Amino acid sequence: MTEPAFGGEVSKYYQRFRRGYPPAVADALTTSFALTREDVVLDLGCGTGQLTRVLAPRVSAVLGMDPEPAMLAQARAATSSPNATWLLGADADVAALTPVVGPGRLAALTVAQALHWMDHERLFTTARTLLRPGGGVAVVTNGEPLWLQDTAWSSALREVLSSFLGTPLHRTCGTDSASQARYADALSAAGYVVDSQVISYDAVLSIEEIVGGVFSAMSPSQLPAVDERPAFTERVREALSPFGPLREQVRVRVLTGTR
Repeated sequence: MTEPAFGGEVSKYYQRFRRGYPPAVADALTTSFALTREDVVLDLGCGTGQLTRVLAPRVSAVLGMDPEPAMLAQARAATSSPNATWLLGADADVAALTPVVGPGRLAALTVAQALHWMDHERLFTTARTLLRPGGGVAVVTNGEPLWLQDTAWSSALREVLSSFLGTPLHRTCGTDSASQARYADALSAAGYVVDSQVISYDAVLSIEEIVGGVFSAMSPSQLPAVDERPAFTERVREALSPFGPLREQVRVRVLTGTR
């Protein structure tokens, strides 16, 4: 059996330390798809609901869908929006929503920081049946991985993690330009009108936030043992201490395909 990528303790780190989204992201999606209080949105691969919660006040209902039960449990516990509903499922299950939601009923299908886990070409084609005219698909990435940024502290963090895991780190999680271009081409090939924008903001990070963010991206088997985590944190602190304050520019990429 395959180990859940975000099960167990990892889901708790994900909820606590993964960045939320600034209101400008919800503004961009509202404008792109002309969202109203009559609309329904599906947030696929919702994780613990960071984007789901931002969208909820803008629409009639938002469906947060994820294949990991632990992530959905965290999302439910952290969300007070009465119009947010949580569904267990993956991208391969989207077609099964058609008889439930109804064809042409969704205003948007959003995928935030999760498309690299999915068959995006099939998903873009399947989504068209569910989307209303003027609706569409949004691929959202919330900054580059902490260990792959163009800063001295990020390089130092990458060295610590590569040593700890015993392998170089290179996965961009779909945030790189080549992945974005591939997604844009696939949206265009599926018949969508493609647009994109970048929403940037600065953030200052503590060592606790960096280590928590790292743990949120690990599988449960990769996490240091509980009694080893203070030493791991201290190792990160020592490696990054010459570069404080630890500041990053977060670039939220919003790639949209309108039906």
